[in-house]
Amino acid sequence: MSRQLRQIVATTDVHSAFDAAAPMLAYLHAAKPESLIVDCGDFFEGSGFYRLGKGHIELAVLTTMYDVLAPGNHGWSHYFEPQLHRMTVCANTTDASGSPLFDRLRVQEIGWRRVGITAVMAPQAFNAIPADQRAGHRVIDPTQALREVMLEHHHRVDAWMVLSHSGFEEDLKLAAACPFVDVIFAGHCHSDSLGPVPVGDTLVVKGRELGVGYAAAEPVGSGWAARTCVFPNATAVPSELTALREEISTIQQQLSSPLGMVHGAYRNNPLNRRRLLEEIADRLHTGLGADAVVLNETALRTVQLGTVLTLGDLLAIEPFDNQLVHAFLPEEHDQTQDQLLGHLTQLVGPLVVAPDPLPAEIRTVLTTDYLANTFFGGRTHQAGMRLGQAAHHVLTSPLTHSPAQRP
Repeated sequence: MSRQLRQIVATTDVHSAFDAAAPMLAYLHAAKPESLIVDCGDFFEGSGFYRLGKGHIELAVLTTMYDVLAPGNHGWSHYFEPQLHRMTVCANTTDASGSPLFDRLRVQEIGWRRVGITAVMAPQAFNAIPADQRAGHRVIDPTQALREVMLEHHHRVDAWMVLSHSGFEEDLKLAAACPFVDVIFAGHCHSDSLGPVPVGDTLVVKGRELGVGYAAAEPVGSGWAARTCVFPNATAVPSELTALREEISTIQQQLSSPLGMVHGAYRNNPLNRRRLLEEIADRLHTGLGADAVVLNETALRTVQLGTVLTLGDLLAIEPFDNQLVHAFLPEEHDQTQDQLLGHLTQLVGPLVVAPDPLPAEIRTVLTTDYLANTFFGGRTHQAGMRLGQAAHHVLTSPLTHSPAQRP
């Protein structure tokens, strides 16, 4: 049966959050006959479901439920897999010769209007992709790219939708620079700003992240209306998705494995990731004898901890499997240490360093392979430990009782 679409439903930054996926899966399945289902990027990475499932669940959900995708910096390489590449659009990413990496535009009839759907990624988001994954790829200015697509295809469409992996504040600027766009679906920002916020005649709107909710837009009169919603409660998924639900349940069981008792300072509290990183950095500096340690807060995620640390907790806290490495600071950098760290903070967010301040004479730091390969030129040697292992040691003491006997 052909679909008669009346709205666009957009998710963003799901980050493999499938622990309570039934509401999202049930709603998208029910909405699909009348909805164009789109995602604004970062559907992959961020939980143990990705680490253990290696992207198979995400691929199944996207190919079963979704119509159009924007690429995200997390899981970048997955968008080049044939099934997903056919679904992905992006106006401002190219190869070294300037050829688009993805289709630049998808045209779809929604509410009897010809709607052009494209996507953009902010340079900051693009530069956050691990360097080896984006080798040979380029990003151009999103505003320039959107204007080029509009000028080339304006005769084909009645309305313009943009899936943006840029951040809400950046999308407000994009809306002001591209007033021909009707709705910008925002992503990447990890902020509480949802909208819809009007900028002239353009609406900027973002769905709740981590599979909690969605944004929607539909034609109203001569324009468009947008809203944000939480996925309705659901405890079961449709029978057509039984195999997917069973795959999720299998990994859930593995993630429930206990790793140790949580130390008192962290027990029964939301994780203070800066405090944890400071403890890790201090132990690495003094315990491993590293000249200096540089870690970024965004390497860890905040989760609610109980009395026992599970494998799922640890993989949610450190979802990116960072290897610790000794990295040489870039020789070509003529900045002071403070300037270098300030520049790095602008790119990746707050840093934790030990000792603080860093000694002026140091030439190597203990850091993650992501920071080393992306920003320090990749001249490294292994430290023999992963960041997740260090977090595990700081957070727990060994279990002395079986889970059933715990007080």
